Amino acid sequence: MLGNAAYPTYQAFISLAVAAVIAAVIMPLWIRVMRIEHFGQQVRADGPEQHLIKQGTPTMGGVVILVALAITCLVMGRLTAELALVLIATLATGVLGLIDDLTSVTHGRSLGLTPHAKMIGLTLICVLFCLLSINWCGVEPVVRFPGGLSVDLGVLTTTVDIAGEPFHIPWLYMIFTWLLIVGLSNAVNLTDGLDGLAGGTSMIAMLVMAAVCFICNDSNLTIFCAACAGACLGFLWFNCYPASIFMGDTGSLALGAALACVAVMTNTEVVSLIVGGLFIIETLSVMIQVVSFRLTGKRVFLMAPIHHHFEKKGWAETKVVIRFWIIAAAFGALGLAVFFQLG
Repeated sequence: MLGNAAYPTYQAFISLAVAAVIAAVIMPLWIRVMRIEHFGQQVRADGPEQHLIKQGTPTMGGVVILVALAITCLVMGRLTAELALVLIATLATGVLGLIDDLTSVTHGRSLGLTPHAKMIGLTLICVLFCLLSINWCGVEPVVRFPGGLSVDLGVLTTTVDIAGEPFHIPWLYMIFTWLLIVGLSNAVNLTDGLDGLAGGTSMIAMLVMAAVCFICNDSNLTIFCAACAGACLGFLWFNCYPASIFMGDTGSLALGAALACVAVMTNTEVVSLIVGGLFIIETLSVMIQVVSFRLTGKRVFLMAPIHHHFEKKGWAETKVVIRFWIIAAAFGALGLAVFFQLG
């Protein structure tokens, strides 16, 4: 492990810089490979007309984000059970996203895996992560709210004997964890629709979670979050408007899972939902649009997710992205304030 363990803030800042440099150095080569292999983004046919010029832009930049994240964690951190489990879950979700991206590219369509297949993969990752976090890392199946209120979701737990050791299966908490990881993964995925939007907002969210982990005295998870933010920073150099590469589901699903998994490890699930408030808004806009159209035949938004609504209203893409970054930062500040109110 590089860095001085006596100075965890030093490690966090160095981890952010290392991940950013790794991503920035590898990305040009990856873009070249994607162009040679003709692995380009498939744009939605019903999307904003100005997005049609993005057809064929190299995708799967999330691969470089994950490579930078993994290298930084292995070099800068100590591979504790908590760090290993969060990193493996993030990488596994990224692999699922990579399969989705490859399916999309090879079939020449904007949609990759079927929702059913993607849900099976996410469910498997969620269940394994939940069970191992409880039995391997000692995470308490408790959801904490501001003001000292907490809800014990371990009341319905089955304990089985495996190799002479008790293995706990907290059913309610497992369902809650599934909702959190699947929800945030898909929420970040929905946010990934404009140049720099998902990368910038994910960077902000992971910086806030790095602060949360630091306050929780978990230096390794602090390094993980800082490395996530750094990898997003390096990616943004190439993803800012006009984007030279997109992160694809490889990056968006993984970053959402990373946010959720860190929240589980630190018992800050409620905080993560506030920190990721922009992602929640994006998801709710899609849900509202679908429900409204099915019930009334009318659309609430000009187009969903909501960032496309503002594009349809005439906002420049860069204006939407920067303003959404500001909103994400506000949610991050609010989430950090709520964190200090937890019991």
